[in-house]
Amino acid sequence: MVSKTDSGKTYRNECTGDALETVKKHTKEQDTTLFGSCFCPFVQRVWVSFEYLQIPYKVSSLDPYKKPKDLLEVSPKGLVPGLKLNHFNPPKALNESTVILEYINDLAVGSNGRSLLPPITNPYSRALVRLQCDHVNRSLVPSFYRYLQAQDEDAQINGGKEFHESIEGLVKLLERTENEVVRSGGASGEGERKALAVGLGLWIAENEEDIGLIDVMAGPWLYRATNVLKHYRGFELPHGERFDRWIKKLFNHPNFKSTCNTEDLYLDSYERYAFNRPNTSQVANAVNSGRGLP
Repeated sequence: MVSKTDSGKTYRNECTGDALETVKKHTKEQDTTLFGSCFCPFVQRVWVSFEYLQIPYKVSSLDPYKKPKDLLEVSPKGLVPGLKLNHFNPPKALNESTVILEYINDLAVGSNGRSLLPPITNPYSRALVRLQCDHVNRSLVPSFYRYLQAQDEDAQINGGKEFHESIEGLVKLLERTENEVVRSGGASGEGERKALAVGLGLWIAENEEDIGLIDVMAGPWLYRATNVLKHYRGFELPHGERFDRWIKKLFNHPNFKSTCNTEDLYLDSYERYAFNRPNTSQVANAVNSGRGLP
């Protein structure tokens, strides 16, 4: 049943469920500290990647709307995620989820050989993955918020269509990558096919452990579509054999699942978006004003 009443619930500051158990495992000081909030999908992108890439880190969960000093030192706008790099003297910092993803992926490649991207020897494959990620940032993410924040019925109908079309656009890019890299790559056997699929994500990967950059880029919003958008807008993800299989593999991937909270945390935290309360967040304000996301 679609929720149509603003009950006044506010965002949460402490993780629940599997995410809470993961937080408990990362309380010791490390070379890298991840500053984040429990409900933020931009943070989850980075968090899943830390887990998959096996980069040691400490997690500091905070209230980003209060702009604590520790956060402002690593992220001048007070946005999460932020990284504090403690092995420098004095410590250095990074912000912006996509920048952080590139940074920790480079760290992993140099330290343990793990990567979210195809090998550097496959530049075209890497470029196709980045096209997918560009679509997520330019289309999927903004359309998610426009749909969730729309208040009148026509705007909600149009928002749902836009978000659905954005998902379809992503699927076309995933299919393009599979066709051009794997099927047209001249693979003569299972071993060669697996080699070509490295870094292309769970849509293509034979090994269900091989999460890729596109999975962590899109996954947090697709996951919230199954609880937040379903609860507040009655939205259902599109269905198809390949799409359903991809979503199942992604949501059940141990590194993704370990960063997910219980459903009630998301429903409480996103109610303010669903009823478009004033000054909900910098993201919400940008959507309302027609500007690009901060």
